[in-house]
Amino acid sequence: MSPAAVEPSVFNVTVAPPDALFGVLAAYKADPSPIKVDVSVGAYRDDSGKPWVLPVVKKVDVLLKDDPTLDHEYLPITGLPDFTAASAKLVLGADADAIKTDRVASVQTISGTGANHLGALFLARHPPTTSNGTPSVYISSPTWPNHKQIFANVGIPVKEYPYWDAATLGLDLTGFLATLEAADPGSIILLHACAHNPTGVDPTPDQWKTIAEVMIRRNLFAFFDCAYQGFASGDLDKDAWAVRYFLSLGVELLVCQSFAKNFGLYGERAGALHVVSSSADVSVAVKSQLALLQRSEISNPPAYGARIVAKVLNDPTLFNEWTVDLKIMAGRIQEMRKVLFDKLIELGTPGTWNHIIDQIGMFSFTGLTPAQVAKITKEYHVYLTANGRISMAGLNSHNVEYFAKAVDSVVRTA
Repeated sequence: MSPAAVEPSVFNVTVAPPDALFGVLAAYKADPSPIKVDVSVGAYRDDSGKPWVLPVVKKVDVLLKDDPTLDHEYLPITGLPDFTAASAKLVLGADADAIKTDRVASVQTISGTGANHLGALFLARHPPTTSNGTPSVYISSPTWPNHKQIFANVGIPVKEYPYWDAATLGLDLTGFLATLEAADPGSIILLHACAHNPTGVDPTPDQWKTIAEVMIRRNLFAFFDCAYQGFASGDLDKDAWAVRYFLSLGVELLVCQSFAKNFGLYGERAGALHVVSSSADVSVAVKSQLALLQRSEISNPPAYGARIVAKVLNDPTLFNEWTVDLKIMAGRIQEMRKVLFDKLIELGTPGTWNHIIDQIGMFSFTGLTPAQVAKITKEYHVYLTANGRISMAGLNSHNVEYFAKAVDSVVRTA
C-alpha cells in the first residue's frame, strides 16, 4: 500500500531551534563518561554534586504539611499577600519610604521569568510618559538569553549596551555610559541588581552612582532583575544595594525578584514584581493594571513556593536560619572560585585569571573561546555554554582539579 498523502497544514511553521543551555544539559546527560563534568546549568549543587534542599525549607515543608488550616483554593490574582509584602521589604528595605507611603505595587509571579514578562508586558501597555511611543529596552551585552526573547515577545524593541570588556575581563563602563547618554528619553534600561548573569561582573557602588546619575539626567527608566539576592555575597543587604540606592534618589522603577536560587525553589516558581510609583494613587492604578494582565495570562499564581517563602520571611527565627543557609551556599561558591584560581596559577595556565575571584555569584565568564569550549567538551567531557560561561556551583572538591587541568590544556592547545 502506498503511504497516505500528507494533508497540508493550516499552520505555517518551522521547527524552532533548541534552547542552547538545555541542549548542553541534554548532551551532558547522554554522555556515558564516568569523568564528565557539568558546569552549565545555573542551579546550586553541594560538594557531592547533588541538588541541595535548604534545611530551613525542609523544616517549613513539615510545618506546612501539618497545618490543618491550609487548603488548595485559589490565591488572589496578585498572589499571597504575606508573600508579596515580605518580598518587597526584603529587596527594597523594610524601612523604605516607598513602602511606608504605599507607593509599591507588588504582584506574585511565576518566578523571575514571570516577573520579567509581566513587567515587560506592563511597560508595553503603559510605557513611561517620557518616551515617544513604544520605548526600546536596552539589555547588557551579554545577558541572560531569556531577556531578549521576553521583551521581543511583547513588542518592545530590544537594543544592547556594552557590558563585558573582553580585553580587561571586566566591566566596560565607558561603553555602558556612552550608550546611556545616547539613548532616547523614556528608554528602559534592564539592570542586573547583583551577580550579573552570565559574566559575574558587577559595578562597584561608585560606578552604580555614576550609572544612576546618567539615567536620571537622561530620563531613562530602571528595570531591575534581582535573581540572586543573598545568594551572591551571602549578605542580603549588600546584594540589594543598587536597587535601594536608586530608590533613595526618588525615581520610579521596577524590580523583578526570584526565589529560585536563594531558596533553592527552582521548580516551585516563586517570584514577585514590584513597581515603585510617584504616589499612592498611581500605585493603586498600577496594581489594578498588573492584576488585569495577570488574570489573562495565568489567572492565579501557585501557592506552595510562596507559602514557604512567606513563612520564612515573616518568622524571625526561620529568617535567621535562612541567612545561615545562604552563607553556606555563597561561601561554597566563593571557596570554589579561590580553589580554581589557585590551581590555574599553580599550573601556570597562560593568561590572567584574577577575574575568577573578582567576579561574584553563581556564574563566571572564563574567557574561554568557542573553539576552546568545543575542545574541552570533546576531549575532557566538560560541559559549559559556548560563550565560556561556567556555573561555579558545578565545581566541587572532587572535580575542580580535573576541571582546572582541562582548562589549562585547552588554553595551551586550542
